[in-house]
Amino acid sequence: MDWTSVTFDGNRARAFLVTAEEGSLSAAARALGMSQPTLGRQVSALEEELGLALFERDGRGLSLTPAGMDLLDHVRQMGQAATRLSLSASGQSRQIEGPICLTASDIYAAYRLPRIVTRLRRLHPGIQVEIVASNAVSDLRRREADIAIRNTRPEDPALIARKVADDTARFYATPAYLETLPHPITPETLRQAAFVGFDHGPRYMEQLAGVGLDLCPENFPLITGDHVVQWQLVREGAAIGVVPTSLGDSDPAVTRVLPDMEPITFPVWLVAHRDLATSLRVRTVFDLLAEELASG
Repeated sequence: MDWTSVTFDGNRARAFLVTAEEGSLSAAARALGMSQPTLGRQVSALEEELGLALFERDGRGLSLTPAGMDLLDHVRQMGQAATRLSLSASGQSRQIEGPICLTASDIYAAYRLPRIVTRLRRLHPGIQVEIVASNAVSDLRRREADIAIRNTRPEDPALIARKVADDTARFYATPAYLETLPHPITPETLRQAAFVGFDHGPRYMEQLAGVGLDLCPENFPLITGDHVVQWQLVREGAAIGVVPTSLGDSDPAVTRVLPDMEPITFPVWLVAHRDLATSLRVRTVFDLLAEELASG
């Protein structure tokens, strides 16, 4: 290696990395315990040294330029190497502890993750877990979460993904609600039923048409984008809803609608930033999630 060619300033690199991770100079300054002007000068000095613009301002604060995005991967690896060096020197490199942020849909966060996180905490009590229950896709590049549970494969090459299972969902309702409908219950008679919808657009109706239910907007008098709220509406007998099979079958308050219909199948993916694969903590949690989700 030609050491004479290495002129990179470590403090400036750290200032750039933390600013990129935190999304603003003020947040990065707080994280590093220094003044914002000092931090800003370090970032500016790095840009001048490299002859590159690394950040541009947007409505949410700072965002990386393409050059900044390219540099970020290299600087993050430097930061991880420095962390491993410090931990190794202090004998802590094999300890599984520290914060981890998981994101999943609200229904998974409420009904699948609690049991998994309980087991995780029993095995590794030093881990602190934050759960972000959201049906929106978190931006793992901006570290809005460490690990995401998703139902689609990510296309971002900066992410690693593992398909861990195929899950299923079915139509459920209370027996009392089904008694209000014409019998026998068929896809045709369900045109007179009430369903819980996700939004006012046509996409959900089109998806249901794909499984044989020809419905119209009048079939959706109840709308909510929150899956947990949908589930509670179904349990109260307000309407029919689509629920993960494991959840619906485990609740005696509801029953399958059209039990002979093939279930709706969807994939379950675990996703993390590729650089986090070098973190023992994240890799341990990632593998435990994969094991638990695959087992149903």
